[in-house]
Amino acid sequence: MAKQSNEPILWALFSAGGVFAAFAIPVHLFLLGLAFPLGWIPAPGYEYLHGLFSSPLPRIYLFALCFLALFHWAHRFRYTLYDGLQIKHLNEVIFVCCYGGAIFGTVLAGYLLWNFH
Repeated sequence: MAKQSNEPILWALFSAGGVFAAFAIPVHLFLLGLAFPLGWIPAPGYEYLHGLFSSPLPRIYLFALCFLALFHWAHRFRYTLYDGLQIKHLNEVIFVCCYGGAIFGTVLAGYLLWNFH
């Protein structure tokens, strides 16, 4: 019996993370790095942002962004270590460190977003 591989799931998370991050992160960088600080758009106040993030939809959006971006990073970094640095002989250690880091970051993001007051 052939061993089942988890590669299709990891490649799907890699692809989804890359696409979602490519669309969402530049918008965040533009707003938070240019538009608000330079006064092109009035920055939202604390009360508005607190009210916005009190609802679950923005929290789900930020969680999805963190989750997918972290798994995109983990898969890309894993194959950079395998192919770029030629250390494929450390397969198990690299796998655990990369995806373990992504899981830890996802759990931390979920905890912080869930406990937002």
